[in-house]
Amino acid sequence: MQTGTQILSGFLLAVAFQPRFEELDPYAHTLYLCLVIAAGLATLLGLAPVMLHRALFRQHAKQRLVRTANRLLIAQIAVVSFIAAGVTGLIFDVAAGREIGVLALCIAAVVVVGFWSIMTWTGWRARLDP
Repeated sequence: MQTGTQILSGFLLAVAFQPRFEELDPYAHTLYLCLVIAAGLATLLGLAPVMLHRALFRQHAKQRLVRTANRLLIAQIAVVSFIAAGVTGLIFDVAAGREIGVLALCIAAVVVVGFWSIMTWTGWRARLDP
């Protein structure tokens, strides 16, 4: 997960140094900056369990550490899912135009929300079923 997040962050950072970056209109530029912020957040969420482990090492806080780390990593996966949707929208916007880009963003967002809904529902079902 950390490697994928770092690759995605690197891709986003490299975009700013491409010649066509200066041609982005305010919508695409804002979407790009939001994605960079989200990528930074995803990176921090992925590193937080490591930092917590170092801070709580040998303090008999294993259950709390595992529970917190699990929540942080679920949050990271959610953020990365929405970054993937945003990157899809940005790429389609630049390559095929605004309408197609917005459509791709909406479809990707629906897929992400649908995926998370299914995963949440099956997770709850697994807890309820003996």
